This record gives sequence, C-alpha cells and structure tokens, in this order.
Amino acid sequence: MSQCNRLKEQYKTSENLDIRIAIHQRYSTNKQGFNNWIFSQYDLSKSSRILDLGCGNSIIWKDNWEQVPAECQLVLTDFSKGMLEASQHNLGLKPNLSFLEADIQKLPFEDNSFDIITANMVLFHLPDLRKGLKEIKRVLKPNGVFYTATFGEHGISQTLGDWLKDIGKANDSPDIFTLQNGGAKLENYFNKVERLDYQDSLEVTRLEDLIDYLYSLPEVFELEEDKRELVFQTLSRHTKDGVLTIPKEYGVFICR
Repeated sequence: MSQCNRLKEQYKTSENLDIRIAIHQRYSTNKQGFNNWIFSQYDLSKSSRILDLGCGNSIIWKDNWEQVPAECQLVLTDFSKGMLEASQHNLGLKPNLSFLEADIQKLPFEDNSFDIITANMVLFHLPDLRKGLKEIKRVLKPNGVFYTATFGEHGISQTLGDWLKDIGKANDSPDIFTLQNGGAKLENYFNKVERLDYQDSLEVTRLEDLIDYLYSLPEVFELEEDKRELVFQTLSRHTKDGVLTIPKEYGVFICR
C-alpha cells in the first residue's frame, strides 16, 4: 500500500485522531494544551483571510472560536472527507467559515489569496514537501504569515519505540519535517523563520489508554493485537510510583 493510500485509510474517519488527542488531554503536564498554545501564537486581525491546511477535526478552532474576529474569513481544508465531516460537526455552520477537500501540493486558490496560512502536524506527511511549500508561498500574500507546528526527533514516538523494540517493529517517525530540520527547509521559501518550542510531557496513570494510543498508530508501531498484555507488562517496568513519564518535543515555526 502506498504512503498516500495508507494515510487515506488512517484518516478516513477521526477515530484514531480522537484517541491521540485524548491521551494528550488527559495526561499532559502542561495544562494549557498544545492546540491552545499554537492558537495563542496566531496574530488574527479583523480583516484576515485564513487558510488551514490539513485541518483534521478542527478542535483548535472549536476551542478558541470566541477569539476569532467575526470579520475573519476561515477556509478549512483536508484531503480526507471524513476529517472535514468531523470539522463540520465540531464547528457547525458559520457565515465566515468554509470547508474544502484539497491537496496541499496542488491548492485550488489564486496567487496571494491569504493573509494567514496554518499547517499543523501535517507537512511531514507530504510526498513532495518542496512542492507543498511552493504552493503555500504562492497562495500566501507577500506580507502574510505562515504557521506550521511539528514534532522533534526526541519525543514520544522515539521513546516508546525504544521501550517496545523487542515486541514489535517501531518505524521511525517521519523525518521529512521536524523541529530540528524544518527551519532550514522553510528558509528556502521565507525571509524570516522563527522557531518556538512547547514545554510538555506525558504522565500516564492508566496504561490501557496509552496502549490504545499505540494501536491507533499502526504506521508507527507495528504491534500485533495479541501482544497487548506483553506491551502492558513492558510499559509497567518503566512506571514509577504508578506514573509513566514520557517526554514530548513539539513546537511551531512562524514564517514571514
């Protein structure tokens, strides 16, 4: 199965994404929440025309909608119809809101169309990152701002993959666009690139929730269903005083 088809299957509905969001909501030590922190970086003026690429279930917009100026026009896009349906369910119908199925590598918009573009936790999925960034720059206004969040190379998946390497194959997390290498790639398209890091970790007290998280990521953790008990036992060995601590490494690039 090709990478594109695997992603379409993985994000056909929001079920797996919902599981991943839940683990962060329940066990993150930074209670602001990554989505809320990302949103706090946005500089939204009353006249902003905004494009969100790979919007997922749009929880970031739902949770912060009261802070979006009524005059803003927001276009939410995703390559998955299921994700767009989840977004529509979460946000409902609003006069300044529209939804569109779209591929970041071939955007159906005219040049210089948007004041703000966001693409959070999505660029590392692109088959052709250069083509995607070229399209983003094309549809962004000359004085516009591009926000893109991603993960680092020393976070959750790397830690869990190391712990579980004797049980099942743990594929390397996509390294196409990380906190460590993303800045240099963005600088090929934007004059100013700023990196901001989000300080956080997980402190998990119910291992079953973490195991559900692992099995929601078959493209990262290739774990057989009958190995759940062995996974539980392995994670238990890393638990101290009933808490399993896992480092996070997330951040956002702000590009002008």
